[in-house]
Amino acid sequence: MNINALSGREVARRTVHMLGLDETAIDVSAPEAICSSLRRAASFLCPATPRELVDAVMEVLGPLDDSSSVARGQLATQLDLLVAIGDLVELPNRRDRGSRRLYLAPPSYVTKAPGRYLLLGVRPDGVPLLDEPVGADVRHEGHVRSIELDATTGPVRLRAAGLHEISIDDWRRQPSVASASAIVRGMRQRLDWAAQSGSVSDLTLLDPESSVLHYRGRWRPPTDGDCGDYVARRPQAYGADLWCSVRVESGLPRALIDLPTDDPAVSACDEAWRLQAAIDAARGRPQLVRIRSAGGAPGSRTLDLFGPVPGWAQRYLELVGIPGPRAWDALITYRVPLWAIGQLTEFFTDMLWMHVNDEGGVA
Repeated sequence: MNINALSGREVARRTVHMLGLDETAIDVSAPEAICSSLRRAASFLCPATPRELVDAVMEVLGPLDDSSSVARGQLATQLDLLVAIGDLVELPNRRDRGSRRLYLAPPSYVTKAPGRYLLLGVRPDGVPLLDEPVGADVRHEGHVRSIELDATTGPVRLRAAGLHEISIDDWRRQPSVASASAIVRGMRQRLDWAAQSGSVSDLTLLDPESSVLHYRGRWRPPTDGDCGDYVARRPQAYGADLWCSVRVESGLPRALIDLPTDDPAVSACDEAWRLQAAIDAARGRPQLVRIRSAGGAPGSRTLDLFGPVPGWAQRYLELVGIPGPRAWDALITYRVPLWAIGQLTEFFTDMLWMHVNDEGGVA
C-alpha cells in the first residue's frame, strides 16, 4: 500500500470539494466554505452553543488556511448570518433557561420569485439538504443557498425532496414600527424596575460614543467614567456570552436585564442590535447604510452595512439582494436591484432609524 503525502493546499482543495462546492472557484477561507463547514458541524453537534460550533470549525479550517484569513471573529459573523437567515434556530436551553443553544432548522424553502427559491435548514448527520436530484444545482453565494427551477414544477420537486414551504410573510415576520426614543424609553423603564445586579465579572459594553462604522471596535470593558444604559454581554460558565441591557454608574453595573425581554423564541442578539440602533439614533449618531455603484452589474447597486442587523432585517435583504464580496470597510455587502433601493431605504429608516448614504452612480 502506497501512502502519498498531500500538501496543505491540496487538502484545502479536497475539503472544499467534500463540502459540495466548486474547489476551482472557491477557497477554503471564502464565506461559502465557512458557512458550509458551519452547517456540517451543526448537523453533527447540535444542539450546541455558538462557541462549540465555532471551535469545531476553527479546528478544521484553521490549519488549512495558509493566509491565516480564517479568524474566530469571521466564523462568529458567518454563524450569526446563518441564524439570521434561518438555517439554524437559537432557543433557550431546556436545562438552563438563562443560556441559549443552537438547533437545526428543518429543511425548507422560501419562494423569492416564480422559479427562484431560497433554501433553508440543515439535515442531521451531514446528510445533504437536497439528497435527491431536483433538476438544477444549488447555488452558494456567501451564506445563502438558492436554486432556480421551473416555476410550475419547482415547488413539487422541492416538496418531493422533503422540503416544506415557508411563506414570505411568516419568514420575514418583523416587529411593529416604533420610534427610536420609544425603544430606548421602554428599556430604561425596565431597568428602573430591575433589581440591583451586583458585581458582574468580565462585562463588555457596546460603546455608544464609538464610531458606528467599526462594529467590533465598539466593544470594550467598563471604565470608571461610564454612566448610563448600555447594550452589553456577560460571560456564562458554558456557552456563548449572554446579551443584556445594563445600567452602569461610575463604571459599575447597578441593574441588568438579560435579553430577550419578552418572547424567549426571539433571538437575543436581534433585540440587542435593534436596541443599539435605537440608542445610536436617539443620540444623533444613527447607524449607516451605504449605497454605491455596482460596477459590472447593470441594473444593480451595491449596499454596505457596517454593523450586524436583526435577523428579520437580514431576511428582508435576502428577498431582494444577493450577498457579494465584502467591501474592505464594511461588515456585510449585498448587490441589490435598482427597483429595490426605495423600498430598502424606507425599510432601514423606519425599522432601524439608519442614515442612508447614497453615493450615486449606476452600473
